[in-house]
Amino acid sequence: MLAVLLFVIVATVSPGGATALATASGARFGVRRSLPLVLGIAVGLASLAVAASLGLAGVLFRVPHVELVVRVLGTAYLLRLAWQTAHGDAPREAELAGPRRFRAGVLLLWLNPKGWAMTLSAAGAFAGAADGPVRLAALLGATFLAGATVSQLLWCTLGGALGRVLTRPWQWRTLNVALAVLLVASVVPLWVEGS
Repeated sequence: MLAVLLFVIVATVSPGGATALATASGARFGVRRSLPLVLGIAVGLASLAVAASLGLAGVLFRVPHVELVVRVLGTAYLLRLAWQTAHGDAPREAELAGPRRFRAGVLLLWLNPKGWAMTLSAAGAFAGAADGPVRLAALLGATFLAGATVSQLLWCTLGGALGRVLTRPWQWRTLNVALAVLLVASVVPLWVEGS
């Protein structure tokens, strides 16, 4: 169980598309208003872990071109989020837009080949830690749910702290562009490692 927990902590705390999005949302809208997104990311990752443990991911990726389709859709979604983040204004000017919702967090993970690879690796590496795929699914699902919730809350809180100290429009533009660049950078490994 300790090995599973350490894997999940490292996997969920490391920077990537979800953490950049949680940070941006925390900065613009605060932690409380960003909770649906944070929980969507956590549920998305946990449900991927359950799917991987039950063998769904392995079946999907054995079908020709499914992995490529997921990679293309994931890239398009992350690039769209990066574009929206880069063009975001300071919160006072953007209050009508509101934070991204629960389903956006879930979709972010389900269209992210990195999330699939992470959960497939966990399912393969820890298959012996549980008695059968259903118990493995329960173990990994619960662990990823808890780990992703905590890590995304940390990133969101960091964003909230940044949001409180940014007072000038140029500071917000700089933060938005930096977070958008991180989202774009999270796409690169999908194509370098996947080629």
